[in-house]
Amino acid sequence: MRRDAYWRAVVERDAQWNDVFVYAVRSTGVYCRPSCPARRPERERVVFFRLPQQAEQAGYRPCRRCRPREAFPGPARWVERLCRLIDRHQEGPLTLAALSAQAGISPHHLQKTFQRLLGISPRQYAEAIRLRRLKTLLRQGQSVTASLYEAGYGSSSRLYERSNAQLGMTPASYRRGGGNMEIAYTIVDCPLGRLLVAGTERGISAVSLGNSDAGLEKALRKEYPNAQLHSEPNGLKRWVTALVKHLNGRQRDLQLPLDVEATAFQWQVWEKLRAIPYGSTSTYSEVARAVGRPAATRAVARACATNPVSLVIPCHRVIRQDGGRGGYRWGLDRKEALLELEKRA
Repeated sequence: MRRDAYWRAVVERDAQWNDVFVYAVRSTGVYCRPSCPARRPERERVVFFRLPQQAEQAGYRPCRRCRPREAFPGPARWVERLCRLIDRHQEGPLTLAALSAQAGISPHHLQKTFQRLLGISPRQYAEAIRLRRLKTLLRQGQSVTASLYEAGYGSSSRLYERSNAQLGMTPASYRRGGGNMEIAYTIVDCPLGRLLVAGTERGISAVSLGNSDAGLEKALRKEYPNAQLHSEPNGLKRWVTALVKHLNGRQRDLQLPLDVEATAFQWQVWEKLRAIPYGSTSTYSEVARAVGRPAATRAVARACATNPVSLVIPCHRVIRQDGGRGGYRWGLDRKEALLELEKRA
């Protein structure tokens, strides 16, 4: 109901809604105020957010024409100011006490309001900004040491201990575009066709389903264009065995190590997917509410679609509100088969 009202506001360019939400367009990567004079997008390409920061966390950039960051009053306004303060502060994370002093409210109220409006804590927001700054510096060719200190990391050990979850590889490998990242892979038969499992010494980097080995190998190379890929027909045995057992209904839980790159929002969604019980399903809107972003159903769907480790992160357990199966990277017939398998088991 609320999304229908939001869409009417966009169609009518109703300025009364400018301080209520922003809308983003998937095809352009830009988010706007409802009253933006730009050409109206198609409805299926639009996703709504309560605050500009939520749109930016999902990877959208502000419209230069309507300047949506300037529209929000009240709590949203001081949350906006604190986000800008965190953005500018490069000496390391600001403490909750320092932020509450800036806002003139108690730390508890700040934390609660920030979490309610953005879906993440001030600390998580600062971590995402710091990681984005680090990635930019590494892509520009700066050394790892210079980049980590300029991005605000106090020590190299703190960065490296988190690099598996944040970068999906070591900072040095990320700087080289994964050039020195070694990924082994193997392809085996499974009840749903051919199964590719790929990973590093740290964890699984890809799980793919398909009909041909060539197609699966091509998809892996596209995912990791600069990595050193090598086939190990008899490798990754422990992980492959667990996945094949899972596909035969003989192993429900897949608590396997991962080595993948993801944004803060993707990790939030993926963690909720891993919490969906075997044999159960959730809707995209339920997952959106679970991560504190009730209007971000399309962003949730995109996080499911970009999941590189199917089955381990069970994106097939997410369906549409009307009971429809929605999309699935490896085909709706496989999604249906997986759900039926789990239901029987």
